[in-house]
Amino acid sequence: MPKRVDHEQRRSEIAEALVRCASARGLHAIVMRDVAEEAGVSVPLIQYYFKTKEQLLHFALGYLAQRMGERVRDRIRANGASPTPRTVIETTLAEALPTDEESRTFHLVYTSYATLALTDPTLATQPLLRDPNAMEDFLIAQLTAARDAGHTSQRLDLRAEVVGLLAMSAGLGTSVLVGQRTAEAAWDILRHHIDRVFTPDRPSAI
Repeated sequence: MPKRVDHEQRRSEIAEALVRCASARGLHAIVMRDVAEEAGVSVPLIQYYFKTKEQLLHFALGYLAQRMGERVRDRIRANGASPTPRTVIETTLAEALPTDEESRTFHLVYTSYATLALTDPTLATQPLLRDPNAMEDFLIAQLTAARDAGHTSQRLDLRAEVVGLLAMSAGLGTSVLVGQRTAEAAWDILRHHIDRVFTPDRPSAI
């Protein structure tokens, strides 16, 4: 009886191979043959699942975002059954910092993809924007819950604060990758700004 092939598993294995290659040599230098050798399969097999390199890059980007989401959920669950909105926000932003091999790879490959998309018209921007936009909406919902519970200022511009924190997290992650500062120093800076966001209105003295 022929062995049944798990096609989604095979796609994920190919995406993992591309990510490993990109982490070692840079996304711009990767060709299908590199991915095939890393995955231990043939180029025609990769092309069966991904007709072009761009299709493979798009899939790998979504795969990375999925893996990051899983890691965030695992870290949130480790903090208890009912995490506060602040815990969820802190955990999500902390995961974006390159503190271990997998988060370093995520930051490196995602940044490489963004750079390629700026100059390669075949790399549509929508796959690059979809996951960050969803992340913004998710964190805005968390910050809304915190504001409604009185844990932040009622005058807070929720979207501006979330966009600022995400941009800061991405920039600090890059500074860690290039050796400008340690992951601990980057987190101290990020936590300083999170503390500012989670400063509620003081009651009037009158």
